[in-house]
Amino acid sequence: MSDIPALLERFRRGPELLAVVLTGVFGEEEDFVRAPGKWSVRQIVAHLADAEMVGAHRLRQVIAEDNPTLIAYNQDAWTANLDYARRKPKQSLEAFRRIRAENYELLKGLPDSAFERAGNHTENGRMTLRQLLEGYAGHAESHARQLQEIREEYKKAKGKR
Repeated sequence: MSDIPALLERFRRGPELLAVVLTGVFGEEEDFVRAPGKWSVRQIVAHLADAEMVGAHRLRQVIAEDNPTLIAYNQDAWTANLDYARRKPKQSLEAFRRIRAENYELLKGLPDSAFERAGNHTENGRMTLRQLLEGYAGHAESHARQLQEIREEYKKAKGKR
């Protein structure tokens, strides 16, 4: 039996998970960093929105093309040069939610055999559509955990003032 339906459900729920974790975040908490060089809540949510755009392109390439090249990108350069430090978390979350919903609608109607289609990632090598789906489902979950940890550390730091 295929695990694709369970993977699709994890993927679909990513924005909900983030919305729950981000409930009540505002002001200086959006820009709190745990340590120098780490990302803030604001930057992480902007990263998720942009990563989902990249994912939308990669998913479509693998579905539509034969063995496409999936180009890696420098997330730190995107963070610095696309001004993640000024992006509004609510807008970034809404962009993530919208793009993820479009991606989910595309994927949910595909036959299981489509998830074996593959592309060649410039850093990770051969990647199937299933592996991309797993990766993007896990990406939102991982960052949701990270955001929760940042919020907990912010509350501790705020209590020490």
